[in-house]
Parts: sequence; C-alpha cells; structure tokens
Amino acid sequence: MTLRSTPPIPAHPDVVIESERRVWSGRFPLDVVKFRHRRFDGAMSDTRTWELWRRGHASALLPYDPLNDTVVLIEQFRFPALASGADPVLTELPAGLCEEGEDPVATIRREMREEMNLEADRIERIGGFLLTAGGADEFCHLYAGRVTAPAADGEGIAGYGGEASEGEDIRVRVWDAGDAIQAAFAGLFANSITVIGLFWLASRRDWLKRQWTAQ
Repeated sequence: MTLRSTPPIPAHPDVVIESERRVWSGRFPLDVVKFRHRRFDGAMSDTRTWELWRRGHASALLPYDPLNDTVVLIEQFRFPALASGADPVLTELPAGLCEEGEDPVATIRREMREEMNLEADRIERIGGFLLTAGGADEFCHLYAGRVTAPAADGEGIAGYGGEASEGEDIRVRVWDAGDAIQAAFAGLFANSITVIGLFWLASRRDWLKRQWTAQ
C-alpha cells in the first residue's frame, strides 16, 4: 500500500486552525481538526471539530465520439456503494487520483489507457468539483474528451480493462449519447461525476459536435 503525502491546509483570513491530529495513516490519512471560522454575522464561531479524510485531487473524463454520437462509460464494483445500500456496480467515467505534482490532464490520459485502452485527441475542461464536501478534501477535475468509440456487441460491451496490479475489474460499454443523457436525467446513475458530465454534455452536445467534427 502506497502512502500518499498530504499538503498543509491552506491559510485563510477567516479561519483559525487550533489543532490537527492524524488518527489514521493508511493510504488515505484521516485527520481530526479543531478550528474556528468567521460566521455570516461577522463573529468567529465556537471551536468546531471535524474529521477530514485526505484524498487529494482527482481527474475524470467523459469520452465522447462526435461522429457516432456515442459516449464510452465503464462499469465496476464499488464496495462503499454496497455499504450505502446502492447497487454496488456503478456506471462511471474513467477517473483516478492525481499523483503528487501531476497535471490532471496527464492523470486522466493515464487512467483512460489503464481502464479502457482509449486515447482522447482533444480535451475540453468542464470544471472542478468537491465530491464529499462534508468529510473529504477530494477535488475532481472533470473533462470531456474526443475519442473514437471502440466496436461493441449488441449490449454495447466493448471489452474489459483495469490495472491488474490493483485488482481492478472494469467493463467498458458504448452508449448512444442520447440514451446515456436520458438515463442520467432519469436518476439511473448513482455516480455523481458521471451525472455531472452527462448533464454538461446535454447542454453542450450540439456545440461540441460542431467543434469536434470541424477538424
């Protein structure tokens, strides 16, 4: 298990850190932080205690084929989804945690090769999102990428991927873009980043097709 370094909490003029204590030092450390922050009425809050899971920055990408109007998504088993009571097999975008000092675009290119054996020749930034603002510092950089969708069978399955050394077991599936967007709006995908990416595509799809088929 590779331990990840964690940067210090950034200084902020409206926050006073009173103490930090690391209570777990696994791959993703867990810190207990005591702090005060400025309230909306201008006064400083009482001391608050927060458990902070230090996961760091991540990167994800929605692979879109503008010529075939399809998206390429992955499916994999997620134990925390099972613990939450959701279906543990999630439909997701290729994604991964950034290595120390790694550019998020480099991260997602690496993850796409590992998880679905695809390359994106053009990348458009969608935005950056906190995944669990109440408990973790994980910040996901989200992109759309132009790909050529792989051949798929009648169920859309295009193959399997994942990093064997990490025990990953990933199924790659090609979706009609309209069907994937409709499924997102119907609440069929539990993964938040997948839904955000597809909602963005719903609003930018025509523009993206024009941009990505012009050259």
